[in-house]
Amino acid sequence: MMKIMKYGMFAAATLLTIVLSAQNSKTLPDATVKTLDGKSVQIKNYVGKGKITILSFWATWCAPCKREMDAIAEVYGDWKDNYDVQYLAVTIDTQRDLPKVKPMVATKGWEYTILSDAANQLKNALNFQTIPQTYLIDQKGNIVYEHTGYNPGDELDLEEKIKMLAKK
Repeated sequence: MMKIMKYGMFAAATLLTIVLSAQNSKTLPDATVKTLDGKSVQIKNYVGKGKITILSFWATWCAPCKREMDAIAEVYGDWKDNYDVQYLAVTIDTQRDLPKVKPMVATKGWEYTILSDAANQLKNALNFQTIPQTYLIDQKGNIVYEHTGYNPGDELDLEEKIKMLAKK
């Protein structure tokens, strides 16, 4: 009887692992965002196509967001060269605060693609509340990892996940 219970627990654990793995991989929703010049674009036009993508939501008023983006700026050149990664930084600043974005990006020297989701269309479709919110998207356009908040060193964990994707 004990042997049957062990096998049953093993089978249940295996099934749970498979279900959770399937839930962790989801596709990026269709949503319209804007370039900083005000042009409407589909977010899906930026992902997939054989390139690993980091999609990070931020705002000019969010100190942890700026720390995360500064930390990634220090390693981004290497990531692009070593893993063929692109970084999309999507601001959720309101229309009223959008004029602050370009000067901040220029001052910080961030060489990322900066997009705007002032209408929160993409944010709402992804259903998250707190920023910074970071997604790692594989070469086929599937979200394979997400992370909320920022602590120093989080970029190192992200790089490990990028390395694993680059090997596939």
